[in-house]
Amino acid sequence: MTDKTTIRVFIADDHAIVREGLKQILAEQRDIVVAGEAENGLDAIKLFRKSRCHVMLLDISMPDRNGIEVLKQIKQERPELAVLMLSMHREDQYAIRALKAGAAGYLTKQSAPRELVTAIRQVAGGQKYVSATLAQALASQVGLDHDAPPHDSLSDREFQTLTMIASGKTVSEIARELSLSVKTVSEYRARLLAKMNLKTSAELTHYAIRNQLVD
Repeated sequence: MTDKTTIRVFIADDHAIVREGLKQILAEQRDIVVAGEAENGLDAIKLFRKSRCHVMLLDISMPDRNGIEVLKQIKQERPELAVLMLSMHREDQYAIRALKAGAAGYLTKQSAPRELVTAIRQVAGGQKYVSATLAQALASQVGLDHDAPPHDSLSDREFQTLTMIASGKTVSEIARELSLSVKTVSEYRARLLAKMNLKTSAELTHYAIRNQLVD
């Protein structure tokens, strides 16, 4: 991209009010246009191909597919596309996982109004975008020789299931929210408990709280 190129942005978020808010912010910028939008992961994968976008704003928690799963598929198709993850979760819960999966940056929805435009311009220019808080967290890990915590071994869907259980949701509630069967969520729960050498949801919740994986 050159300095004179208009940045084309695709927005994928299941909340209409969030999409409208983002569009209002971007409408005030001369060098940024919204090239398309989607309300779920499957639509995001289908529709972004037609948008010729330079940057995608991708919600990490959508009802049909986990945002990181969507990110991985999109990066397979267009490795050069800058994907900026949006999340209601704190940075320490998902940001590093998203960056490892290929995201160009990570914004919490609370910080988006003040950081959004800067982040879009930065990732459109081929750079990464992280907040000062996250940059400090990443820097503090450099050179440390320690074992990875057990939750690092989880798949993206297993990690999402962990945080939802630790937030007090039942298997049925998780299945409904993620549009999955109760059996599938139960399998995720069983797998993550086995990987983490835990036996009950209560132990899992204590682990998540101790490691600040839930608010």
